[in-house]
Amino acid sequence: MQTSQPQGPGGVGAVPLLEPGALPARFDSVEALDDFLSRPSQALIDDMAQVEGDLMILGVAGKMGPTLARLARNAAPHKRVIGVARFSDPAVRDKLEGWGIETIACDLLDRAAVEALPRLPNIVFAAGHKFGASSRQSLTWAMNTHVPALVADTFRDARIVSFSTGNIYPLTPIGRQGASERTAPAPIGEYAQSCIGRERMFEYFGAKHGTPGRIFRLNYAIDMRYGVLFDIASKVHRGDPVDVTMGHVNVIWQGDANAQVLRLLRHCKVPATPINCTGPETISVRWLAQEFALRLGVEVSIVGQEAPTALLSDTTEATRLFGYPLVPLGAMLDWVADWVKNERESFGKPTRFEVRDGAF
Repeated sequence: MQTSQPQGPGGVGAVPLLEPGALPARFDSVEALDDFLSRPSQALIDDMAQVEGDLMILGVAGKMGPTLARLARNAAPHKRVIGVARFSDPAVRDKLEGWGIETIACDLLDRAAVEALPRLPNIVFAAGHKFGASSRQSLTWAMNTHVPALVADTFRDARIVSFSTGNIYPLTPIGRQGASERTAPAPIGEYAQSCIGRERMFEYFGAKHGTPGRIFRLNYAIDMRYGVLFDIASKVHRGDPVDVTMGHVNVIWQGDANAQVLRLLRHCKVPATPINCTGPETISVRWLAQEFALRLGVEVSIVGQEAPTALLSDTTEATRLFGYPLVPLGAMLDWVADWVKNERESFGKPTRFEVRDGAF
């Protein structure tokens, strides 16, 4: 098995490369899962070597942030990687520092605290607010629009890759290609509207200051502890009915999504332009429920009827830049079924992918 070069101080030595066909059968622990999520591909290592300077990740304590930071550390062991968050859970900070990642506690809503952060040449903006957005609209807008404005203005001399969401698109007809980057946004609900606000802030300040950037429209990342597949498998395992009204989805392995975020640092533009990230398949929710029932050895209850539209994205541009994701759908199905069957750890954050009115 090939390995990447050894890590610097605080690292854990040589790291196996992520290679197609060399996938585990299952994950028996969170540690094994995090290790695999943090394996770089050779393509990621090569791209990171072409990006000058160190990296700071804002909002590093979220679902994807810790393994994103560790993946960057493994792919570019001689770069400084800093993770910034409030760190309301000290265990996340301890884990990051154990992986050789520097951490800074910071409330990104505090302008003075943002301005006091070190000026690194590469920024990944991973902060945001979704869950509970309908009941806390002002916080949703502050996190998703005000904070990006502070960051875009403060880090005007950096490259900035910002997370966004496919929720900014309209629902598109089944049987056609999903929404592309040329599709006009039509956000449903305040969460999606605030995410357009985030994109516009990075576009505005990027144009004003000449800041190169990209906007990463993601749906939906898959980890064993959360995601569309986890949500469906958990319902099947519990015997809960699966609603198929939102009848089709796209998904992508979280490690593949994180790799694309980091590789985008080589492809920043002025002003920042969007790029879609998800898996290549348009997947039937009914089929997913049936597949999980087979793997879990249970019956499945289906309710509802597939709507003629769904939240789907066209990833032609991402495929052109990065190729197809390295982790296939079949592996994700097997892994999630095994994880759920053994009742391993969950983040307790359902995606609510079935929501069609934007009320998250």
